[in-house]
Amino acid sequence: MKVLITGATGLIGKSIVYQCHALGYSVHYLTTSKGKIENSPNYRGFFWNPKIGDIDSKCLEGVNAIINLAGSTIAQRWTEANKNEILESRINSLKTLNSLLSQHTHSVTHIISASAIGIYPSSVTNFYEEDFSDVSGTFLGEVVVKWELEADTFKELGLTVSKIRIGLVLDDKEGALPQIARPVKLGLGAAFGNGNQWQSWIHKTDLSAMFVYVLNHKLPGVFNGVAPNPVTNSELTKSVARTLKRPLILPNIPRFIMKLILGDMHILLFESQRVSSKKIENKGFQFSYANLKSSLANLL
Repeated sequence: MKVLITGATGLIGKSIVYQCHALGYSVHYLTTSKGKIENSPNYRGFFWNPKIGDIDSKCLEGVNAIINLAGSTIAQRWTEANKNEILESRINSLKTLNSLLSQHTHSVTHIISASAIGIYPSSVTNFYEEDFSDVSGTFLGEVVVKWELEADTFKELGLTVSKIRIGLVLDDKEGALPQIARPVKLGLGAAFGNGNQWQSWIHKTDLSAMFVYVLNHKLPGVFNGVAPNPVTNSELTKSVARTLKRPLILPNIPRFIMKLILGDMHILLFESQRVSSKKIENKGFQFSYANLKSSLANLL
């Protein structure tokens, strides 16, 4: 197996590369930084610039499948310019890949694209499965809809298309968990708002394993990239404090304060999506970290 990965040097990408190599798969990867290009027998980098549709066609040589993780981080202030970058980086990456496949002979039969649970409306009562039809009216909901529609265009090329809607990814060095743990360590930890908003999380190792599982079993369609046991924001904060053996003494942080600090992006802390992992489990996928306690013990 040879896999082409976009976003291979990011949090999830690095873990997927590790798991691919553990299975003996070769990895080609695309990067916008020529300084990140490596050339070893099972890990070869190729330059691309999705903003202008520029891509090295040699990246397709011998490739059977594509894992697409490309996209500017949503964890930045949502100015109009940044919002355009968040959306266009995702759409242009897929358009560039689609154009490449359309114009060259290749052996690619499957594309697995990242997506996000932000497509689901905020709710403290709903339990979202992949076939839920209503869409969040937020900026993030808009991004995910357009992102997934662009991924679906690969069906017209005869490819199997898979989409993994990613939740809150837990890692010890990158992403949200270090940001949550840092104030807790200092005795300044607190939940957001009333703390009742659902957080559908997943351990980084399980998420990357899920991508590889979908790859190995060539599973089409949409899958929720979340662990089986979502928790509330309050539970998450308390669990981090328990794991670190630190007290939580501050009151919850009001929403208006975070809106002043973060602007529109503050909704990432207050949206509530309780999301089901049953579909991927029914396909035989097994989680190594199904519960928050074991995940935090491993990471913290």
